[in-house]
Amino acid sequence: MTLRDDVEKLLPNWETWYPSLFDAAVDLGLIRARTCSPSSLLLSNRHASVQSDALKEFREKWGGVPSE
Repeated sequence: MTLRDDVEKLLPNWETWYPSLFDAAVDLGLIRARTCSPSSLLLSNRHASVQSDALKEFREKWGGVPSE
């Protein structure tokens, strides 16, 4: 079931009351904002584990450090 389906189930014709699906879902309590630390918003921090895993796989396969 999609978010749109959930909103329409709880509030048919939501488009007449809300400018967006997001606004309707927030008011109906289907989605909530979460607080997070500002450092977690940086892409470099969010993708550090992905980059680390890629480097590990590269080293295992090719035996060295990739050139940039």
